Amino acid sequence: MPNLKVRPNGTSGRVVSVTPESAGWTYVGFELFKLKPGETASEKTSTREVCLVLVSGRAKVSGGGEDFGEIGERMSPFEGAPYAVYVPAGAEWSVEATTELELAVCSAPGAGGTLPARLIPPGSNPQITRGTGTNTRYVTNILPETDPADSLLVVEVITPGGHTSSYPPHKHDTDNLPHESFLEETYYHRLNPPQGFGFQRVYTDDRSLDEAMVVEDGDVTLVPKGYHPVAATHGYDLYYLNVMAGPKRTWKFYNAPEHEWLVK
Repeated sequence: MPNLKVRPNGTSGRVVSVTPESAGWTYVGFELFKLKPGETASEKTSTREVCLVLVSGRAKVSGGGEDFGEIGERMSPFEGAPYAVYVPAGAEWSVEATTELELAVCSAPGAGGTLPARLIPPGSNPQITRGTGTNTRYVTNILPETDPADSLLVVEVITPGGHTSSYPPHKHDTDNLPHESFLEETYYHRLNPPQGFGFQRVYTDDRSLDEAMVVEDGDVTLVPKGYHPVAATHGYDLYYLNVMAGPKRTWKFYNAPEHEWLVK
């Protein structure tokens, strides 16, 4: 059975590292840093563009030759929209925590720094409510296809306890535009309260891939292909940060036909 779940390694510094090489795919990279006040993280983007997402906490951030000063408002991913910074390929970025900080580094192939670094403040894209009843969830686009980037798509979702999301089951693993796009995807999961758990299933039509996973606070799940619904258990709200990238920067998904009736 493929290993589609990555647990955090430690409680400080770089605690998660998903690279195209470690995931066995081509496009998406994801790192998670946990820093104490005064601690720093920095990297060169090389051939990859980056979206820095302050999952929680405040920090001084610079990137691509720009100093964005001290940014960040929320102390929990369940407290409103995030601050983020886009850094193009061929640049450097640096982050210094000014409070306890959880920093997500989302990456994908870039086009040689043709775009400038920029701040993405809260409210850049309004929160969207999707679904009805127990399929209701709350979506905040951080780097949607309508905003400039070379490859990256970044979004965060809050699924209330007892609700489902990424549902009806959908996939985006076939380069068949305008009907469907090919996108690799990671999910970074957080729970509120943190001792909770949720579930995610990743499966293909022929069931050659069919894995159901318990997801706990801090877990990262990989979606190389197939449908990938998520369920939050009663009493525990589920947050996840999605990173997607593929050969074309557009999100066109295909619902599982047997569950299509749920949206009609």
